[in-house]
Amino acid sequence: MTTLRTPGPTVGVVGGGQLGRMLAEAAAPLGVEVIVLDPTPDCPAAPVAREQIVAEFDDEAAIRDLATRADVLTFEIELADQQVLDRVSEETGTPVHPDPATLETIHDKLVQKRELEAAGVPVPPFRTVEDADDVRAAIDDYGAPVMLKARTGGYDGRGNVPVESKADAEAALESVAGPAMVESFVDFEREVSVIAVKGDDEIATFPIGENVHEDEILRETIVPARSNEAVTERAHAVARDVLEVMDGRGVYGIEFFEAPDGEVLLNEIAPRPHNSGHWTIEGAQTSQFEQHVRAVLGWPLGSTALRSPTVMTNLLGDVEEERPAQLSDLDEILETPGANLHWYGKRAARPLRKMGHVTVTGRDDEGVDELLERAVSLRESVTFE
Repeated sequence: MTTLRTPGPTVGVVGGGQLGRMLAEAAAPLGVEVIVLDPTPDCPAAPVAREQIVAEFDDEAAIRDLATRADVLTFEIELADQQVLDRVSEETGTPVHPDPATLETIHDKLVQKRELEAAGVPVPPFRTVEDADDVRAAIDDYGAPVMLKARTGGYDGRGNVPVESKADAEAALESVAGPAMVESFVDFEREVSVIAVKGDDEIATFPIGENVHEDEILRETIVPARSNEAVTERAHAVARDVLEVMDGRGVYGIEFFEAPDGEVLLNEIAPRPHNSGHWTIEGAQTSQFEQHVRAVLGWPLGSTALRSPTVMTNLLGDVEEERPAQLSDLDEILETPGANLHWYGKRAARPLRKMGHVTVTGRDDEGVDELLERAVSLRESVTFE
């Protein structure tokens, strides 16, 4: 086994948003330096990374420059161009993790679902659609409503349109504006996720989290999830099956629907640290961000054990239009034992934009319902000026 030393290597990250920022924060104590590439000057990750290369996510020359300065490349945004990453890796010899082939699978939700279904991963019934007649045919087969999804692009619910009736099919398809697929609507008990890590020769999974969404945007993650033991074991087993389909080391955010019969149906996968895993910074022995750094470097993974019951709540821009971002009335968060504020350093607040999060940890004998109530109260105590 190779002897690991610190100061250690440099990780090049395509993307410098909040995930890049938290990756750099997690890398620093390990003696690992981070360089980010992002088109926004002074991006959120810039204050904590060693350096920022200002360039578009598909700028091949800039990514090649990044590769020559790093020991390994990774990405924190799916807008990274898999073909560019492949070429740069081949030319420079700098590995990319997760593998760009995984990005190619993830980019197209229809391709993603087909590959996972072929591997035996449980997914909701789905099909491709070319026109409104295909949407109406899906309603005939699956019943209303159905969920229309843009095959590419889209995040935080953008590109996902519930279709309540055949009369809505044409308008829904126009709103997606591009290649689309349709899924049967799942009448789920709750939405859950597993943050899973693929290391050099090991796989680890964090405790299952329960996700609360509103307008398709994550509001809270509750850990442990209010699921029974059978569902928890099933979610971890399916998450491991998902990682068998994915190529390359790193953290994967795997979202599920928990059906009334206890089955878990895969919703979507992110081949990177995920918003529903932010609770791990305070709530787990090793955060998802440190795990990602360890994994892409081929280092041993850390423990995923739960430190304490934890609830994470997102701080979303409560503004009607874009304006400079400044968060006020922080006293209650800072004065509350077990509460932790994370501000992402974004310059502009936009409606429902993720600006930061608050994590609330509790005692082992404290119920998550009480923690959830406390977290929501703290979130509602702050305002954007």
